[in-house]
Amino acid sequence: MSRMRRPHTISIPFLILLALLGAVPSLVFAQGGSIAMPENARAKSHGSGWECDQGYREANGTCAAIKVPANAYPTNTAYGRGWHCGRGYRQVDETCVAITVPPNAYLDASRGDRWICDRGYRADKGTCVALNVPANAHLDYSGNDWDCNQPYRRGQAGCAQP
Repeated sequence: MSRMRRPHTISIPFLILLALLGAVPSLVFAQGGSIAMPENARAKSHGSGWECDQGYREANGTCAAIKVPANAYPTNTAYGRGWHCGRGYRQVDETCVAITVPPNAYLDASRGDRWICDRGYRADKGTCVALNVPANAHLDYSGNDWDCNQPYRRGQAGCAQP
């Protein structure tokens, strides 16, 4: 017995799909419209469109340079001013001014934009004044105030026995 060969048939849905692909290639393989890219910009790494280069910020469809004042550094973020004052400086309007550290004080290590009085001193009107630790008292944990020794209690004149 001989086998009869069956002719290959192409399905109707496949033919319709093939016809559509040939007739409308721009819908299937669209490349996205061309977008005018301003100076100091680059194509986005994901999605479509553009984004400004570092040191620039989008403003009215262009990339404007971020003006970083003296004693500041750029943050390269899309929010905020785009810069922060360096250690030992604080922001005043659009500038960075030096922090004046009074005698018996030091620049705050965690922030760098304020000062803290040394141990045994307390802040008073922009200066650091020595603490007057009364008899029967000691500096407290902060070093900027005092506590009475046990069993004494704090009063207006110093430390008194209960």
